Amino acid sequence: MAGIADKLDKAYEETPIDDLAKLPVAALQGVSDSDAEHLKAAFNITTIGDLGTNKYFLWAHAIATLSE
Repeated sequence: MAGIADKLDKAYEETPIDDLAKLPVAALQGVSDSDAEHLKAAFNITTIGDLGTNKYFLWAHAIATLSE
């Protein structure tokens, strides 16, 4: 899990890979509790899995990738 652990807050670095998507979005390094509250209010995102599968984020990622 070498490349993923450094993307998480220290408290979550040892989380098994199968459980990562279930973690709160604030477990991502750089995402504050306040950011997480805004994501929940705007998009009903509460977990890393929610963030990674949100259609608006996926659309934006696809557009950004295609425009490169």
